[in-house]
Amino acid sequence: MNKMTFTAAAAAGMMLLSSAAFATELRLSHQWSNSDVRHKVAQIVADEVAAAGVDLDIKIFGSQSLFKAREQYTPLSRGQLDMTVLPLSYAGGQQPAYNLTLMPGLVKNHDHAARLSDSPFMEAIEAKMAEDDVMVLVHGYLAGGFASTDKCITKPEDVAGMQTRAAGKAFEQMLAGAGASIASMASSEIYNAMQTGVLDAVNTSSSSFVSFRIYEQVKCYTPAGDVALWFMYQPLLMNKSTFDGLSAEQQAALLTAAEKAEAFYLEEAKKEDAASVEVFRNAGVEIAEMTEADFDAWRALAQETSYKAFVESVPDGQALLDMAFAVE
Repeated sequence: MNKMTFTAAAAAGMMLLSSAAFATELRLSHQWSNSDVRHKVAQIVADEVAAAGVDLDIKIFGSQSLFKAREQYTPLSRGQLDMTVLPLSYAGGQQPAYNLTLMPGLVKNHDHAARLSDSPFMEAIEAKMAEDDVMVLVHGYLAGGFASTDKCITKPEDVAGMQTRAAGKAFEQMLAGAGASIASMASSEIYNAMQTGVLDAVNTSSSSFVSFRIYEQVKCYTPAGDVALWFMYQPLLMNKSTFDGLSAEQQAALLTAAEKAEAFYLEEAKKEDAASVEVFRNAGVEIAEMTEADFDAWRALAQETSYKAFVESVPDGQALLDMAFAVE
């Protein structure tokens, strides 16, 4: 290699190093395993952005390896974390309006959930996020059901006397109204709690039921079917200032990736309910079904407990609830 060729090669190498040095790295945290749909949603965004070649890398920290499940929203809002996939009701303590994103009987099915995500109701929720310097990249709802170490749960009286985990304040209020004792914890803690006898029953998403292997600990599973009481909004969120600080090309790549991930999320969410039934059945767990009458009984209880408490405790609670119910 002559001196000129060497110099050119060195210069090219320096340019590559310089380019790599200035590539922006974003940190994305979540609580789930790599097999979970929420990790796959995050991975789609990371992969699509990487393929766009806009000097933007998204590093995913799963399984609570960066922040604990319920401790992600605050660092996100402070810019200490760039992105997270989070059950939004986990942050209901910071913004009580978020408790409406896990409200019994509010969402009818997955397509209805998608319409809620594209409605004035969600715009109002996003305005609350903006107060905390947070924005939504990918909308997504997951359905869920009940499982118990003892007996099948389909109607309110079935949970009386049980130590039960819901996931958010509204479900806890409804279950307490049915006579259950409440144990609050992240879905990642359910397995150990059931294994050690701390929990008798649980509400969580179809995805979490499978990815956390809850089927190994329970006798009966009531999945989300034609009638689903439990729907939880679990978006991919981003710190707004971090997004605003990116180049136009990087922002465009993120939004394009998010659009692809959101379409995947909706289709996979629909599949996961049925898939979870097969997993539980194959594990020898009894499968129960909730009827319309069961659903109506739960919703009547929710109106006297969860809905009432929400309206009383959130200044614009009634308006938000009305906006949600206005979505057909």
